Amino acid sequence: MSHAASPRFDAELLARHDRPGPRYTSYPTAPQFSPDFGEGDLRAAIARSNEEPLPRALSLYVHVPFCTSPCFYCGCNRVITRDLVRGPAYRRRLEREVDLIAPLFDADREVVQLHFGGGTPNFLGNDEIAAFVGQLRSRFRFGDVRHADLSIEIDPRHADAATLRGLRGIGFNRISLGVQDFDPVVQQAVNRLQGEPETRAVVEAARALGMRSINLDLIYGLPRQTAEGFGRTLDQVIAMRPDRIAVYAYAHLPQMFRAQQRIDPSELPTPADKIALLGLAVERLLAAGYVYIGMDHFALPFDELAVARRKGGLHRNFMGYTTHADTDLVGIGASAISRIADAYAQNPRDLPDWEAAVDAGRLPVWRGLVLGEDDLLRADLIQELMCDGEVDFVELGRRHGVDALGLLREAAPKLDALARDGMVQRNVDTVRVTDRGRLLMRVVAACFDRYLAPATA
Repeated sequence: MSHAASPRFDAELLARHDRPGPRYTSYPTAPQFSPDFGEGDLRAAIARSNEEPLPRALSLYVHVPFCTSPCFYCGCNRVITRDLVRGPAYRRRLEREVDLIAPLFDADREVVQLHFGGGTPNFLGNDEIAAFVGQLRSRFRFGDVRHADLSIEIDPRHADAATLRGLRGIGFNRISLGVQDFDPVVQQAVNRLQGEPETRAVVEAARALGMRSINLDLIYGLPRQTAEGFGRTLDQVIAMRPDRIAVYAYAHLPQMFRAQQRIDPSELPTPADKIALLGLAVERLLAAGYVYIGMDHFALPFDELAVARRKGGLHRNFMGYTTHADTDLVGIGASAISRIADAYAQNPRDLPDWEAAVDAGRLPVWRGLVLGEDDLLRADLIQELMCDGEVDFVELGRRHGVDALGLLREAAPKLDALARDGMVQRNVDTVRVTDRGRLLMRVVAACFDRYLAPATA
């Protein structure tokens, strides 16, 4: 596949095939995790990961759940509070969790990636973040500063040039900013008032400080969004020239996320209008020179993600697309998910449950899963599909020491239906996603998801 191929936008095709489904930041996906998986299982997985012939490097993910006000669209695990005293208390518990888990990894395993997500990670304040990163550095071996990725999600409404300077001093070299939409009418409807000038000031400060990468997040499908207003936002974002832009679809699930009950469903765009907003984003970003990476992600041609996409070095995990393929992911904080050796482990989503486990000196494990051979094979297949857009089943089978062509035969009826729409090309031993299918990559991946099979049969 030409790794630089652009997706072809087809509104009618998207309308027919785009339905709720997994985003495949993992396989099996989180709903398959079991509460039977406990602390002992996580310890065993870490022991197995240390025994691998070439133990993998480590990626650390730190979840900070606090926000000072609710954005009504949000589906993240967060706690709304203005009590800043909760920050230091949370940081101390994060340190306790690190004290519990870090000694289980061989000391020579190198950390190549650290990411702070949320919530609003900069709720903690730079002093707290600096103290915690210092503790991480004392418990784990961090790689060469020139190659390690230290990234943090920032709410521009609570940051300025001084905040950025402090973060750069701590070692952060990548930032991600939530924008969603600059249209004041939309911002009012979702309770997130954020000016373009304050956002641009943070972007410019990050650039002046030599941050390696700046990402901006947008959301389409929000209440009161129009092509005209969203078009203006796209123009303003493109003018800031961030290295990466993510354009997420809003999923209205008020029964799952209480904050979304504050959104008036009559103000949401129609399904056709929502697809048109995506079309507008794809058209504007490609015209501005951005490369489509996959799913919701775009990057400038010389950004590391775009280079990895061209060269075939892209990887996907709970942090989205990344260039760090061969790492074990260690999740720290409430709701964080780890992927270590052949297992997933998730911390409790509810803050009091996570706090209680850490206070009792236990690794805070809520649920997880040890992957069987079939899971590992399909996980590799879906990873390759989501990152490269193409799978060679003979090569896949060789890597796993099995005949993987059975998976291709099993998925053939579903794939052939997609092939009739020009979304995939299926040969005797390969599947390739076409430019028409690239915006529906997860629909192609779902053909190989064993856990979805009963629902779609």
